[in-house]
Amino acid sequence: MLVKSNANGWSSPCNYAEFSHHVRTGPSQWFSEYLATSGLVLTILLCDKYHKAKVPQVVAAYVVAAYWFTSSTSFANPAVTIARGFTDTFSGIRISDVAPFIIAQFFGGLTALFLAKVLGGKEVVVDIPQPGLHEQKLPIQ
Repeated sequence: MLVKSNANGWSSPCNYAEFSHHVRTGPSQWFSEYLATSGLVLTILLCDKYHKAKVPQVVAAYVVAAYWFTSSTSFANPAVTIARGFTDTFSGIRISDVAPFIIAQFFGGLTALFLAKVLGGKEVVVDIPQPGLHEQKLPIQ
């Protein structure tokens, strides 16, 4: 346990993590998360292809809109979903509801990749940077 001080100077114990009690389950929540994730990934892929400099602004606008206008509040990222399981706030998610959200996000991402190929042509590629030979450090002999 950690100890935190309140406004009066009194100390009170606090836990390392709070588990969320916010129930987020059911087909409507999962479908909403699927749409939020597919929309976010598609936005990133197509904006990266056509307007690279505007990706941060477009992503920020999409996330704000998806937060307010989807019933799932747009987690759209497995790491965020897991983290929100340890946050007992309005945007939290009960730990037992995390797995279906991550599954919906996975299928939303696959759908976005497919749509990016269809809408963006064959040039849409997801690059995963790997170190080239010139970037590797070789031992000095």
